[in-house]
Amino acid sequence: MRTQFTHELVALTNDLTLMCRVAHDAVERVIDALVDADLQATYEVFALDEQLQKMYGACEARTVVLLALQAPVARDLRHVVTAIQIASELSRIGSLTNRVADRIYRSHPGHVGPQGVLDILAAMGRLAAHRTAVSGEAVSTGHHTEVAPPTDGSIDDLRTRLHTALAESDPDRSADLTIELTLLGSYLERCVEHTDRIDSLIRFLDTGIPPTAQPRDEPEPED
Repeated sequence: MRTQFTHELVALTNDLTLMCRVAHDAVERVIDALVDADLQATYEVFALDEQLQKMYGACEARTVVLLALQAPVARDLRHVVTAIQIASELSRIGSLTNRVADRIYRSHPGHVGPQGVLDILAAMGRLAAHRTAVSGEAVSTGHHTEVAPPTDGSIDDLRTRLHTALAESDPDRSADLTIELTLLGSYLERCVEHTDRIDSLIRFLDTGIPPTAQPRDEPEPED
């Protein structure tokens, strides 16, 4: 019985690792779609999101069976509960990339916005892709590792840059377009936030400290 349960946990971890890869691919392809107004990349994002949602359903079903039939306790219970939460976060990343892709699709053959704004959105996407890859490594190993992020800046910096760019007067940009571009930035920012939650869940699995009790990363003081 114990051997079977261990095999199920390994299979569950493998499923989550694959979900991380698919989520990472979705974010990377949505960047390509944004930058190049690439309709093929847009279709791929739709397909990757659909795959993610199916994988989430299968993962959810597996965890329900484990909870119902195996009655895990202690760390094993933590593993199962954490797994379904991580799968949910990855599912939401897929949904967010789908929303970005939908806006790109509706703007085709043109770009969704001016080049300066596209550059910032692409930087947000690159950060989300990086963080999703890091999350995949953490899910695979069960331990969080620090990896140097892209040099575009933190998500807070990029959000500020986006809002500054959108606040500038532009006679060619309507209020509706400004709202749409703000939403695109919000979707990409939320992708990063979901990876933050995955990191917290991995720390919970590793240490037993609930996400709400984990210390927040504080910015280093200025000289």
